[in-house]
Amino acid sequence: MYQVIARKYRPQSFREVVSQEHIKTTLENAILQGRIAHGYIFSGQRGTGKTTVARILARCLNCVEGPTAQPCGECASCREIAAGGSVDVIEIDAASNRGINEMRELRENVRYRPARDRYKVFIIDEAHQITNEAFNALLKTIEEPPSWVVFVLCTTEAHKIPATIASRCQHFSFRAVDFDDLVARIAWICEQEGIEAGPEVLSVLAQAGEGSVRDSLSALDQAIACCGNKLDAAEVRALLGAFSLETLHQVTEALMASDSAAMLRIVDNLEKAGQHLQHFSRELARYFRNLLVARISGRETRLIAASQAERDRLAQIASNFSEEDLTRYLQLSLDLFRDLQFSLQPRFHLEIGLVKLVQAGRLTSLEEALANLGNSSRAAVVPPPRPPAQPPSQAKPATGSWKSRLHAALTELGMTFTADAVEHSEVVEAGGALHFTTPREFQLALRPDELNKAIKHLTGRTMKITVTLGQGAPPDSPPAASAEADDEVARRALSNPEVQRFRELFGGQVRQVRNLKE
Repeated sequence: MYQVIARKYRPQSFREVVSQEHIKTTLENAILQGRIAHGYIFSGQRGTGKTTVARILARCLNCVEGPTAQPCGECASCREIAAGGSVDVIEIDAASNRGINEMRELRENVRYRPARDRYKVFIIDEAHQITNEAFNALLKTIEEPPSWVVFVLCTTEAHKIPATIASRCQHFSFRAVDFDDLVARIAWICEQEGIEAGPEVLSVLAQAGEGSVRDSLSALDQAIACCGNKLDAAEVRALLGAFSLETLHQVTEALMASDSAAMLRIVDNLEKAGQHLQHFSRELARYFRNLLVARISGRETRLIAASQAERDRLAQIASNFSEEDLTRYLQLSLDLFRDLQFSLQPRFHLEIGLVKLVQAGRLTSLEEALANLGNSSRAAVVPPPRPPAQPPSQAKPATGSWKSRLHAALTELGMTFTADAVEHSEVVEAGGALHFTTPREFQLALRPDELNKAIKHLTGRTMKITVTLGQGAPPDSPPAASAEADDEVARRALSNPEVQRFRELFGGQVRQVRNLKE
């Protein structure tokens, strides 16, 4: 009968376990020193070796040469534990045996000595699913078991183990297996099985496991069934629902070109190829995360679970974007993946999500906008041409008539800012229109809609308004800052480079300077 690779190559000793050095070293030293605890909690993500290490610990304790850190693997106890048939090593699935009655039965079983071996070892898998009542029934037994009993509680959710239980056990946290270690393990198994697999295939299989040895080996089994003895990267990607770097790079090419239409074509191609759009959005988020890491840490970083060739390619792509852009893309892609989990129209969500990425790439930071404004304030702002001069009989200077009337009307209507701007402007009526020549700092205050409200208030009709940058007209009375020009505090404040820079960028008028220390 065929045995899957994950079971066939299951480690039988501590030295065969991939990674988890901190746990292996501690357990080996405890066995050699005779400091064997009565209760252990093994926690960590799936497929990292929790149950495997629990079985190895049981072999170490019950081997005829033991307790030993290196079980012989030949005695009856070692063989039976490896096969899962030992009478004195009891494995319990807490997912289906989680109630108080099962725990009471276990408590009764603890009272009896091992049938043959040195220790009776209880391995409780998915221990977090045991009910609180069942844990309470087991509490006293775990705290003070007979000398021949060892409990090992394996769980993926250690926070669900009651504190009263956890405080009576030694806790070991299993870590996700390093990408390079996982690749090396898969490569060794492929060599043992006579399977030809290149670096790209090994990388895809290791990525599929996401730090889980069992998941990666299950993917390897599936790939061998699909491709035979020679694994092809493209076929393995298609089998596992993964996306190649080139497929994902189509998104960044569209971003570099600011091409929204290309984004819509990408979604259309995915739909026609029958690809799972949620899987694509997940891989897209992972892709932008890797680009951001490559942009920050460089191509040699170990923070990216990919082969060296893929890391080089990611670093090359990331160099086309700023760190801020990639951060923005990652956040948007994560939001897109979240939305797709509940979407009834995943295609529409993916389309608008990708178009949003293009729009986000067009954004400019506030600092850059201010810098551009400062650089263009002298050259880019070109005053528009003044209206053509009219003969004296047609051009009607209105500085004394229109200007005073508009100022009064605007003040009456409560538009004081516009009234102030009119006061500092030259006003000329020509060709049925009013032409305002105003300094730059008053340009925004001369709003045509407010001016026409005042004109309609005066004449009952509206007129065409044009505004031209220029020197304007001196106000009827000098501003307060000018009256205090001789004041030392005012002179010092107005000569400050930052104040001058601010006035250059935003315009405005300094009316009063006050010393805050006084």
